[in-house]
Amino acid sequence: MTWSRMTVLRDGVRLECRDRPGPGPSVVLLHGLAGHAGEWDGTARWLSPRHRVVAVDQRGHGASERRPGDVSRAAYVEDAVAVITRSGTGPVILVGQSLGGHTAMLTAAARPDLVRALVLVEAGPGGPNPGVPADIGAWLDSWPVPFPSVESAAAFLGGGPVGRGWAEGLERREDGWWPRFDRDVMVASLRENAERAFWQEWDALRCPTLVVLAEKGIIGAEEAEEMCRRQPRAVAVGVPGAGHDVHLERPDALRQAMSAFLDSLG
Repeated sequence: MTWSRMTVLRDGVRLECRDRPGPGPSVVLLHGLAGHAGEWDGTARWLSPRHRVVAVDQRGHGASERRPGDVSRAAYVEDAVAVITRSGTGPVILVGQSLGGHTAMLTAAARPDLVRALVLVEAGPGGPNPGVPADIGAWLDSWPVPFPSVESAAAFLGGGPVGRGWAEGLERREDGWWPRFDRDVMVASLRENAERAFWQEWDALRCPTLVVLAEKGIIGAEEAEEMCRRQPRAVAVGVPGAGHDVHLERPDALRQAMSAFLDSLG
């Protein structure tokens, strides 16, 4: 089964989604910062025999609105609400990685009526870290764009399945391969996360929640322990040896964790 396209317009911002039919309940997939909906293709194929799957190019990313005027956390959340509402299939299983996981968490806290269950991949409440926007900006500045080929981009972006996953989000122009996002939009999208933690939103969750953490990821042991202490219904699963892009590097481990979690929902 192949993807169809779904376009959602919200407050003048165009959101492009990949829609894969299935029997339901629906699963909505949110990628991380500087990512793209195609990162979830393998996961979508695995899910589709049992679920309808919608993968979103979030604002500022991929085929969606490239330079939206608002990149606040609230704007990302309202986008997710609009996509879920447009899907028209009732409460969904909301899955997100990194910044997409943070958006998923905030959406589930704000609109519990729309989220049946939550899967956070390398995402959590976080905490103040003022240096993050500058660090991300410097990393994006280091990209030697345009890349002469997808293969060279994949090698630069980490090689293996992680590098390929990132490189597949590039667009081809006459002079080479370019990111489908703008640096300033990416940096601005992180501003609120750098300023504060979101424990109040974490505490507000009322749905079953799976937290998938990579051994070499960005969620420290102290934060993970606090997450489980404050949300007894949350289940945390670690992936040994994996890095932050565990959904690309170890999709087998992610699917194993998700399979047990989805089965538990009944």
